[in-house]
Amino acid sequence: MTTQRVSVLKTYKLFIAGAFPRSESGRSYVVTDAKGNFVANASRASRKDVRDSVSAARKAFGGWSQRTAYNRGQILYRIAEMLEGRRSQFVDELRATGAAKATAGAEVDAAIDRWIWYAGWADKIGAVAGSANPVSGPYFNFSTPEPTGVVGVIAPDSPLLGLVSVIAPAIVSGNTCVAVSESPLPAITLAEVLATSDLPGGVVNILTGQVAELAPWLASHMDVNALDLAGAPADLVTSLERAAADNLKRVLRPAETDWTADPGTGRIMAFLETKTVWHPVGI
Repeated sequence: MTTQRVSVLKTYKLFIAGAFPRSESGRSYVVTDAKGNFVANASRASRKDVRDSVSAARKAFGGWSQRTAYNRGQILYRIAEMLEGRRSQFVDELRATGAAKATAGAEVDAAIDRWIWYAGWADKIGAVAGSANPVSGPYFNFSTPEPTGVVGVIAPDSPLLGLVSVIAPAIVSGNTCVAVSESPLPAITLAEVLATSDLPGGVVNILTGQVAELAPWLASHMDVNALDLAGAPADLVTSLERAAADNLKRVLRPAETDWTADPGTGRIMAFLETKTVWHPVGI
């Protein structure tokens, strides 16, 4: 007698503090492919999940920001290595969203290269953003960049490359982040890569669900220091900026972006603070 094996279906959970919990609300939603066929169930995050993610990001900030820039670069490079090893899985998931095979492959390759790009900037951004300032008097005056804190990220429509392009520049300088994505397949598979790549738990937290539901709570949270509204719907941007103003968050407004283009250093710079130090000469 022969038996037919039943496939183990994957549930795409949230990524909080380095773990993969279901939403505290118990909610989920069905993910379908481009033809409307069932692919998976995904957790639908709640306001409580936003709070838990921000708390995890804050706890991770001290240790992550104090690591050497060289070590952070090593970890980002390790993420690229792990993503390369799961390339075929990412291609399959992007194809399920409707991308052609060649297009999906190109996006995965670009996402891998994007991690390496930002890994290379980890120990160089200080020299670009900092300076030794001329002063009149027996003093040295130095300006050095520091991470701003916890960054809330609204992921763009580009489900993998766009997501990588907003997470990597936020964390490379020592920030931690909470990202909200409406594309659970590549987002949570990316979280699995992060969880196995030496990145400390809580540095990146990824929530899946509805941006319209989660973004206002993220924007108004008093322990979030900055917002990247890359994927925020146009009708929400103004209200999110108003919510963010309660504790003077840095806000990076959405703009038309070609995620395949040279990213430059603008997104790294957006979430840096400048500390200026005076020191007497000869002491």
